[in-house]
Amino acid sequence: MKKKAYQKPAITKLQVGFLRDKSSTLSSLVRKEIDGVPVKDLLRRYGSPLFVFSEKRLREQIRYARRIFESQYPRVEFSWSYKTNYLDAICRIFHQEGATAEVVSDFEYEKARRLGVPGEKIIFNGPYKPKNILRRAVEEGARINADSLDEILDLEEIASEQGRKLSIGLRINMDTGIYPRWDRFGFNLESGEVLQVAQRIAAGGKLEVVGLHCHQGTFILEPEAYARATEKLLTLARQLEEKFGWNIEYLDLGGGFPSRNRLKGVYLPPEVAVPPLADYAERIGRVLLSRLQPGEYPLLILESGRALVDEAGFLLTTVRAIKRLPTGQRAYVLDAGVNLLFTAFWYSLKVELGDEILGPPEPCVLYGPLCMNIDVVEESILLPPLPRETPLVISPVGAYNITQWMQFITYRPPVVLITEEGHPEIIRKAETLEDIVRLENLPEHLR
Repeated sequence: MKKKAYQKPAITKLQVGFLRDKSSTLSSLVRKEIDGVPVKDLLRRYGSPLFVFSEKRLREQIRYARRIFESQYPRVEFSWSYKTNYLDAICRIFHQEGATAEVVSDFEYEKARRLGVPGEKIIFNGPYKPKNILRRAVEEGARINADSLDEILDLEEIASEQGRKLSIGLRINMDTGIYPRWDRFGFNLESGEVLQVAQRIAAGGKLEVVGLHCHQGTFILEPEAYARATEKLLTLARQLEEKFGWNIEYLDLGGGFPSRNRLKGVYLPPEVAVPPLADYAERIGRVLLSRLQPGEYPLLILESGRALVDEAGFLLTTVRAIKRLPTGQRAYVLDAGVNLLFTAFWYSLKVELGDEILGPPEPCVLYGPLCMNIDVVEESILLPPLPRETPLVISPVGAYNITQWMQFITYRPPVVLITEEGHPEIIRKAETLEDIVRLENLPEHLR
């Protein structure tokens, strides 16, 4: 075999910034504005820390996702995952773009209804559905994907109360080559549990299975796993139709599509490590079109959350203190920590300077403001010497940080949406002491 000539490794744009003269500006790490609005103006007006979302990016991303999936398969429905980000403004944008609502709790169901989403436009998933909200979902025509035999018994009881047969979906877990497997959700395919449960449902005569649902996990970097899941669901659908006479109207492949973020321990940049969304669409569409005949296409439902919202979210924060650790490493204390950035435990988030800073870079650690040793935003990052009050922009943070943030030690900050016209609008006010203590009650003898 002929040896290939040695090629010098390409230097990335990020590396170029670090290889410049020591007095140069690290311009590759600078973000002075978001959608044309200066970072300094946002901080001056709303304070620090501050979450910022781009309406333009949100709309562009769901339109792009719909286009690439519809180019592969004719019947596609996107259902917005409320657990990813349930702020009213964010949900309303996705609903305006045609997405239905995917919820996993009574809280999320009630929030969707409060936003005006009709019951028939809600998909109800989750391992625990309180009976009162399950009954309401049935009455309002929501799609319900049953997760356990106990839930099926509840649904049968509700069917008896209403004197009619109910249409439901089944949540399936299976081996698609993704580990760890999320086998705590739904009914297992390989063990035969699904067919046993189907036999029980048919014998009861009160429920009819019209849909199949699965959710393999989160941040799945293997598009072929979706092809395997699609193949297995199609085979199962055929079995259920032939054995019980049910008509499977929809296949719900859940979510799990990754954003352009970087998992800790993965050293390739997201542009290299994360497959494009088009690869997932191609794998799913190829299986569906090769297995189905025209006229028998079920609805394909996708519950994508992270891939739609993550890159539209930014957290603006400010350097509040500077330290030297015993190891000699420089440390910066920010006014935003893991109480606001829950995803910092799993992802190496992108950190950009809100202003140009001169000086040689050195390895630094970024701490949050909490009195906890685990409050580490970034364990090691090359930065020039930052003075106090330096603004930083952290991204992508649009997925799961708002829904998992904690009211712990500090107040939760405001959230701003930059409209398509470039105007900042408050979509969640900053917390105050009154907001936090409003639900408390002090007994008379303690006053």
